[in-house]
Amino acid sequence: MVTLAEVAQHAGVSASTVSYVLSGKRSISVTTRQRVERSIRELGYHPNAGARALASSRSNIIALMVPLRTDMYVPVMMEIAIAVATTARTHGYDVLLLTGEEGPDAVCRVSGSGLADGMILMDVELDDERLPLLRETDQPAVLIGLPADTTGLTCVDLDFKATGALCVEHLATLGHQDIAVIGEAPAVYERHTGFAERTLDGLRSRGRELGLRLLHRPCGGGYDAMAVTLSRILDERPGTTGFVVQNESAVEPLLALLRQQGRAVPEDVSVVAICPEQVAVQASVRLTSVAIPAQEMGRHAVEQLVAKFDGRGGDEVVLLAPELTVRASSGPAPAQ
Repeated sequence: MVTLAEVAQHAGVSASTVSYVLSGKRSISVTTRQRVERSIRELGYHPNAGARALASSRSNIIALMVPLRTDMYVPVMMEIAIAVATTARTHGYDVLLLTGEEGPDAVCRVSGSGLADGMILMDVELDDERLPLLRETDQPAVLIGLPADTTGLTCVDLDFKATGALCVEHLATLGHQDIAVIGEAPAVYERHTGFAERTLDGLRSRGRELGLRLLHRPCGGGYDAMAVTLSRILDERPGTTGFVVQNESAVEPLLALLRQQGRAVPEDVSVVAICPEQVAVQASVRLTSVAIPAQEMGRHAVEQLVAKFDGRGGDEVVLLAPELTVRASSGPAPAQ
């Protein structure tokens, strides 16, 4: 392990000068700073994290709260988490990943222990029980998700209400009047998870404006659950010609079941998905879709949090505009 004293000797300066270069607490000439930084790189010096935290009252750690639930599509959550971690490193921060369903206890533990300089929270519910505590603490925080009340909060998310509206507009333009929405697992709606509720709001409100007949059914993961859900939809609305799917696990079972029933996509029915780009392009029929901008969401969240650390950021809601990509799964509604 290279010591601070060895860096000082290598650079030809005092140990306190090296310390000031690292902490930024005093002004150091450009020439001296560059010499010290060159010695740090050449020797491979890494400051002791504990000592540095004591000296600066900063841990250089961001806590990322990602409750990993069985009813959520984990690959998307992990893609956002990876984007948070890689962006944090470019700003000199490491990420502490908290995956338990601890709720307010996790907020208390992080804010009260000094484990991290700030928090990023995912899987946000409309009336998230973590938020009252978050508003009480003075620790910087950013939400990837949108609660019902954003007062005093900084949030980053895809505009899911606009996403829902965009999907039904596309199908309506193609002449579809009876549209079924295959949603997330029932537990996601029981928790009033923000992204699912907001998508549904956008689908329903725009559907009413366009005079569409809209039916929403939650769906568990897997082929059997999709078979039951599709059967129920077609019993209730046999004239359904358009599907909007917000459930990655239901995509391939739905396409397989439609094939078994002799319903061609997109000649007989059209399918639009809200899902990661990879899911859309690798499906057995390339899906018309609105992509989940996971990397962009993670990057924005870190940048908002770092701005707060530096005293530059205030409370702000950043909603990313949805983009619909037309592929092979959507076409004109069949003639009645």
